[in-house]
Amino acid sequence: MHTRPSDLQRLLALSGTVVVEEIESTALAGNALGDPSRRPLPVYLPPGYDPEGSRRYPTLYCLHGFTGSAAALAAARVWSLNPIQWLDRLIAERRVPPAILVLIDGLTRYGGSQYVNSALNGNYADYVVRDVVGFVDRTFRTVARPEGRGLFGKSSGGFGTLHLVMEHPGHFAAAASQSGDAYFQYCYLPDFVKVQRALERSGGLANFVAAFDAEKKKSDGSVDVMNVIGMAAAYSPRRDAREPFDFEFPFDLRTGRLREEIWARWLRFDPALVCGERIAELRALRALYVDCGRRDQYALDLGARILVECLREHGVAVQHEEFDDDHMSVLYRHEQVYPALLERLERE
Repeated sequence: MHTRPSDLQRLLALSGTVVVEEIESTALAGNALGDPSRRPLPVYLPPGYDPEGSRRYPTLYCLHGFTGSAAALAAARVWSLNPIQWLDRLIAERRVPPAILVLIDGLTRYGGSQYVNSALNGNYADYVVRDVVGFVDRTFRTVARPEGRGLFGKSSGGFGTLHLVMEHPGHFAAAASQSGDAYFQYCYLPDFVKVQRALERSGGLANFVAAFDAEKKKSDGSVDVMNVIGMAAAYSPRRDAREPFDFEFPFDLRTGRLREEIWARWLRFDPALVCGERIAELRALRALYVDCGRRDQYALDLGARILVECLREHGVAVQHEEFDDDHMSVLYRHEQVYPALLERLERE
């Protein structure tokens, strides 16, 4: 049984309903960071949804970006719409069919999980494709098969979308990466020098993290360092990780020299580089959508171009769009994403 409609329905002025569930994830239990395995799960139900009825609905699963959370995705915004409000509006305007929307929480101690299985963070890929999808199909009137499911996200959520449909196929039939992390040489590598210098100034990783925790207002520079720490926890944890700092940086902490063997572990996650090995999985999708702002601060527009070129060279159908904006505050792009996914998903 799901809970009563939350006050979000009134606060967000929705025609549909939002319920906030909690899910206990065995995939996240006992993680070395000590992050909770019990997570909130906001679920939007379209107008006319009847838990006792016979109708079933396609379901979209949303992955937030780095430093995001399910609560942040569901929060009201001034002068703009959140993902729930965008879907509610498009349904009311009959621009998309009624659908269920699930906001997945992937927040970690270091800012985000990248939705990959990590010996340090926990198994966030399993959490999404097994724990969350299984719970939603058991609890709500979904089209409970891959042809009725779509996955999308922005930034780290866009990366997570691509990772999950390539490395854990057979769960979603439509996918959209919005400004997703790709081509790591451009989006991560430029920050390695500033991270090395910041850790050296702080007297090491533990001291930096303690100082970061003590900052009442986080500076842009310290968040950039935490971003690389979060990526290392996801991409290069020690295989027997038991403590919060049991991960490897892809550069030497003293000299800054690139550690090729660790960097190679990171690159095995890069969608722009590994997509050629996952063509069968990508061809199996009913819809694949990729977009990015042309002024993206992390050069993810170029990462998207490189990814799309690889896909098209291998005959994968992909809808690729660029727009005149940067990386921030681009939720309005949901107006394009939702129709691209929902027009290809099964509904009853």
